[in-house]
Amino acid sequence: MTALRMRARDIMTEQELVEVRTRSTWKSIALIAHAWTLILASIAMVALWPNPLTFVLAVAIIGSRQLGLAILMHDGAHGCLAKEEKLNLFLSQWFCAWPVFAETKAYRRYHLQHHARTQQEDDPDLILSAPFPITRPSYRRKFWRDISGQTGYAQRKAQFFNALGEPSWPLRQRAAHFWQKLGPQILLNLVLLAGLTAAGIWWAYPLLWLLPLLTWMMVITRIRNIAEHAVVPDSTDPLRNTRTTHAGFLERLFIAPYYVNYHLEHHLLFYVPCYNLPRVHEILSRSPHAARMEVQPNYAAVLRLATAKPANEDRPGMLVSNVRRARTGADVDRNQAASGF
Repeated sequence: MTALRMRARDIMTEQELVEVRTRSTWKSIALIAHAWTLILASIAMVALWPNPLTFVLAVAIIGSRQLGLAILMHDGAHGCLAKEEKLNLFLSQWFCAWPVFAETKAYRRYHLQHHARTQQEDDPDLILSAPFPITRPSYRRKFWRDISGQTGYAQRKAQFFNALGEPSWPLRQRAAHFWQKLGPQILLNLVLLAGLTAAGIWWAYPLLWLLPLLTWMMVITRIRNIAEHAVVPDSTDPLRNTRTTHAGFLERLFIAPYYVNYHLEHHLLFYVPCYNLPRVHEILSRSPHAARMEVQPNYAAVLRLATAKPANEDRPGMLVSNVRRARTGADVDRNQAASGF
């Protein structure tokens, strides 16, 4: 099966294309700064007013901004953070990817295959959408594995052992391989730990950095994966094999940061920076293609579609499937980059 293609000039005028393709390094830097400001402000909130409410709120905000950093890294993988590739890669690696144990270049190699073969048999991301719809009990089990840290632990464990390389390799080769796969990520996290320790709040690193990374970020990564490609109407139609989901303020704060909900527009024009995707949506909504576009009003509506399988067909799964999926090189790259975009 082969997916249909749409040319950019079938979607909008030349002037509109110039407008939406324009990249602004300063806008990208502002989004990165916004993510880190919310992260540090959330940590400060708990340090100043330590109680269960501020802690839970901080975990949710920080987890969403960690996903936000992965989303901005995804923009970097498409060369959209800056006009110059060196600066684009610098911003993507140092401020977005490495702090959340991801890696832009490895993600780019795998992710471009997803764009070329979206929802086809050889789409490397098909495994994320193919199981749906599922039953509500099945989704509740997945939610529990995500929020309890089991999914995050399985992914990071697979990532760590992949970085160790083969036991038969010489020690020097294994050390070089480990540094290539995880060295900068560990270094950046040690810098973050050192900074928090110098501020007298070392405990914020395990409780307000690693914990959100292993829990809430996993919850909303799964929701995002479901919203983007699960239970779509037509796997061969570029307007219907992916989805845009409208997001209100709270959804953008806790679930869908930095325009990630405009996934249909991203697939049609993957070289458009994320902050221009709302403009692409506006143009498409006024076009003859509007009626065909797969758009849902919110994430609750998407989850209802994705959990519409009758409960009597429920088949409890096992956590080991997450580990098994993470053993191949491509899947490890996906896990490093927060399960694909």
